[in-house]
Amino acid sequence: MGKIDGNKQQKESSLLKTAFEFFTTKGFSKTSISDIAGKAGVAKGTFYLYFKDKYDIRNKLVAHKSSQLFLNAMEELGPELKNITFEDKIIRIIDNIVNQLNSNQSLLTFISKNLSWGVFKSALTSPAAKNDVDFSQVYDMMLAEAPYKFRDPEIMLFMIIELVSSTCYSAILYSDPCTLNELKPYLYDTVRLMIAQHKLT
Repeated sequence: MGKIDGNKQQKESSLLKTAFEFFTTKGFSKTSISDIAGKAGVAKGTFYLYFKDKYDIRNKLVAHKSSQLFLNAMEELGPELKNITFEDKIIRIIDNIVNQLNSNQSLLTFISKNLSWGVFKSALTSPAAKNDVDFSQVYDMMLAEAPYKFRDPEIMLFMIIELVSSTCYSAILYSDPCTLNELKPYLYDTVRLMIAQHKLT
């Protein structure tokens, strides 16, 4: 990587990091582009070289933070994911990500409030940063390795993400309707049922 590319990446990383700090402490609506650029140490005009507007940087942050959670899960689980069923792979990855969110509740709040299928889908196909995981490739590989085919695998993934993010949000932050540990068996049984409903026989 050349010096110019390195400086560009450093500025973009600084803007993302600063925006995340503001969004999770001050709140998205109360944060201005001037706030982000000023604290990141760049001119306001420089911000627009990397992001269209405040919504764009927020969406890229959601995608980036989601990718980091997934990457951490894949690195931690590593060999555990080999020679197990498709269902077990999904459950283990979900469990790892849920545990990460449980230990970082500001990240949970930020992602859950801002995660939409459109944002997540863009994260699937166009990673926000060079070291981010290409979700679509990993998911496609897992589908290909399964001994059966699935009906509408994208819808299946959407339903699983919606279920996990909404139920875990309440359980982690408010222990409502129960604690996270009490919820997990019901959640994972439901995920297995959802996967079963999408199997093609």
